[in-house]
Amino acid sequence: MLFKNGGGGLRVLRPLVHLLIPLCVHWVAKEMPESVLVDVLIDALCPGDTTCSEVIYFNGLEQTIVGVFKMFSIPILGQLSDEYGRKPVLLAIIATSVFPFAMLAWNQSRGFVYAYYVLRTISNILSQGSILCVSVAYAADVVEPGKRAFAFSWITGLLSGSHVLGNLLARFLPEKYIFDITIALLLCPPIYIYVFLRETVEYAPRQDQESTWSTRIFRGVSKRYRSMRDAAIIVIRSQTLRGISIVSFFYQLGMTGISNVLLYYLEAAFGFTKNQFSEILIVVEAGSIVSQILVLPLVNPLVGEKVVLCIGLLASIAYALFYGLAWASWVSYLSASFGVIYALVDPATYAIISQASSSADQVSIVI
Repeated sequence: MLFKNGGGGLRVLRPLVHLLIPLCVHWVAKEMPESVLVDVLIDALCPGDTTCSEVIYFNGLEQTIVGVFKMFSIPILGQLSDEYGRKPVLLAIIATSVFPFAMLAWNQSRGFVYAYYVLRTISNILSQGSILCVSVAYAADVVEPGKRAFAFSWITGLLSGSHVLGNLLARFLPEKYIFDITIALLLCPPIYIYVFLRETVEYAPRQDQESTWSTRIFRGVSKRYRSMRDAAIIVIRSQTLRGISIVSFFYQLGMTGISNVLLYYLEAAFGFTKNQFSEILIVVEAGSIVSQILVLPLVNPLVGEKVVLCIGLLASIAYALFYGLAWASWVSYLSASFGVIYALVDPATYAIISQASSSADQVSIVI
């Protein structure tokens, strides 16, 4: 009954199998080092200290740079995936995640940590958000409109499940092997995508093969500008897209600010260790799996995406409030439990955007 109400059951996911497998491996690999990075970065930049303002400064600077450039990179990558296909774009942006962790696997001295930050900034500009956006667009290409909310909830639920598995591996693996294993896992998704993923966008051959390189560059820049302008016009003219864009902007602004400093705050305030970081991240992601894969397919047909979105946003406010007022370590776990509910924000947002935009504009609008 669950799968029937969810919009066609697991049959909906069959066209997505070769997308979900590499995404799962990629997200597991990306999550594994998270609980370890706190100690590694602090030890490199502030040896002997339990807190490090320099690390928080670099994280804030990185998020600022990434946030500014993502305003341009995601629409451009979206247009490229609409024109040249989801597969080559997804292949390229997923592959960029290998290089930052390669620096830390090689050496964890101050110089290599600075190189890690530079490469991670470049990688996040290209991949942060765009991987999920292109994946959602791929799902929209192969899943009929009435069943997309179910498919999107499984994609975001898989993201949470992958994070749980990544944190479990980080909880039990020796710290010295984590970065090596991370790199090995990060190399697998691009290979799998190249071999198995089927393209859903038909590539139209270029008509300007005889043009000079300067003419091609000018035409390319002009085309990108027109595409971004058209996407902006679509959003501005649609009340639904305009409203969801504003909501998403402030939601992402707040949640990014919290996640940027959360683990460092927990270490400074309550002395959390790698294992406790893994545990609290598992609490959030494990609950997210239940809510996105099991609860959302049941609730969404009854109340609709907008009500689900409002409930998720209220939970995110409670999540931030309890962390800000935490007076004991157990309050942190209580706050983390709200992740079960606010995890519904993303799939509800994607479903609203997908219903309000055409298939050709999926990635351009989902930003």
